[in-house]
Amino acid sequence: MSRRTLIVGNWKMNGMNVDGIALAKGVADKIKAAGDTSFDMLICPPYTLISSVVATLSGSALSVGAQDCHTEENGPYTGDISASMLKDMGCSFVIVGHSERRSKHDENNAQVLSKAKIANSVGLNTVICIGETETERDTSDTINVVKAQITGSVPVSATAKNTVVAYEPVWAIGTGRTPTNDEVQKIHEVIRSQLAFKLGVDTANGIRLLYGGSMNAENAKDLLSLPDVDGGLIGGASLKVNDFWTIGECCP
Repeated sequence: MSRRTLIVGNWKMNGMNVDGIALAKGVADKIKAAGDTSFDMLICPPYTLISSVVATLSGSALSVGAQDCHTEENGPYTGDISASMLKDMGCSFVIVGHSERRSKHDENNAQVLSKAKIANSVGLNTVICIGETETERDTSDTINVVKAQITGSVPVSATAKNTVVAYEPVWAIGTGRTPTNDEVQKIHEVIRSQLAFKLGVDTANGIRLLYGGSMNAENAKDLLSLPDVDGGLIGGASLKVNDFWTIGECCP
């Protein structure tokens, strides 16, 4: 099945307003100059920059997403933000279950599942993140961890239109280390197989699977050429226009 490549830029907790506008405009200029592309691009800035980035990218081919949302639509949750608020701000996507949320905020599969459900219910597409820690990798538990995260984090209502799954081995994020291409493809095959078990073969074959562990301009071409890798979840390299764009240009 043909799946259109998706390149996601996760800016994490970086950028003031002037920086965000300049970065968004730089990517928008690149995609405008390129015309038709073989890939989609999504930018996920911090909450403080969403409105500015949405305004900057208005009329462009770029989508805007958020980096997280709450499990509830509203209520007494000081400091949190709901999926419906993100939708109202102009987001079309939200990342849930990022490894930094799982590890530093102790989020579990059930919470990620709740976030994905509420996001889809208000019309947001989700990028659901999964991946093993270094300890889990060293104990050869990667496949079991990935299967459990798919089972526990992906809603039964997930479709190829509203759901993207990103595999991000925790030990590779921001370290410059990556699994071998064979290892990446093997895990993506496992993910798609587990999605097929949960959602059916047709749905699983349509869902885009992203790789998210230190993908950069140097290794993107090889990673994006793998049969079950349908894009990338990019961290540090998305903070530089040329680096982020170069990854897009690597898409088959």
